[in-house]
Amino acid sequence: MNKLEISDLNKTYSNGVHAIQSLSLTITNGMFGLLGPNGAGKSSLMRTIATLQQPDSGSIYFNGTDIIADPLFIRRQLGYLPQEFGVYPKISAYRLLDHLAVLKGIVHKQDRHDQIMALLEQTNLSAHRNKAVHTFSGGMRQRFGIAQALVGQPTIIIVDEPTAGLDPEERNRFNNLLSAIGENMIVILSTHIVEDVSDLCTNMAVIAGGAVVAKGKPDDAIDMIRGTIWTRAIHQQEISAFKERFNVISSKLHGGKLNIFIQSDSQPDADCKQIEPSLEHFYFSTLQNNSKMQCHV
Repeated sequence: MNKLEISDLNKTYSNGVHAIQSLSLTITNGMFGLLGPNGAGKSSLMRTIATLQQPDSGSIYFNGTDIIADPLFIRRQLGYLPQEFGVYPKISAYRLLDHLAVLKGIVHKQDRHDQIMALLEQTNLSAHRNKAVHTFSGGMRQRFGIAQALVGQPTIIIVDEPTAGLDPEERNRFNNLLSAIGENMIVILSTHIVEDVSDLCTNMAVIAGGAVVAKGKPDDAIDMIRGTIWTRAIHQQEISAFKERFNVISSKLHGGKLNIFIQSDSQPDADCKQIEPSLEHFYFSTLQNNSKMQCHV
């Protein structure tokens, strides 16, 4: 069983942005969702775990080894798909994977070939192995990104906003791939798409303002708010008034009408209907409550 232990981590950039604030997490084998809005500090945390930047304070241990002091320990076992995955122009998928395999220390040509062909098959790219990666569609490029992350048989994989911009079919294909590889290693899925975490992850954390504001199992998170989520349709011009009267955690257009979602222990008004909560409701509730706490500090 692999274990990543993050304790009291802090990172402030030269422009004064406190990107990571006293953050602590323990992550073991399986899919772990790191959920938060853009700018929450997810990418900063991923870069720190990947030893691409040093924290100002705190510790990160992977399988008992201090990776801040010994970054090569985790780099040898790490697969990383960053938010912006660049590729060399005019180089085929096979040649690029072969190049990356050499960089990861796979010296025997036959070993590289066998591993590359297996990865291309696993990511459904075998038929495209001789095509230049820069010509791939967004979904194909993300699947190639997973293939390169799996070179060298890593024990921990980080994927940062992997499904942003993908069409529904490619997103489902990519998520099925992630689910298949997440059984025997740590896979950290950093995203702002709640449905990806709900579909894939056995454990999760919500991060906002560089800090963990909630963590646990998605099903347990939903249970925490069961019986407190209400909805009703309103006119768009009424939204401000309802936000003043009730704890409106989110709103969504449906059939041309604006549906608001209210968190309350009792029925807010006669037109509100109680609904079964989802992880999205928990997420918006957590962000809303955290925002209110920040306003009162």
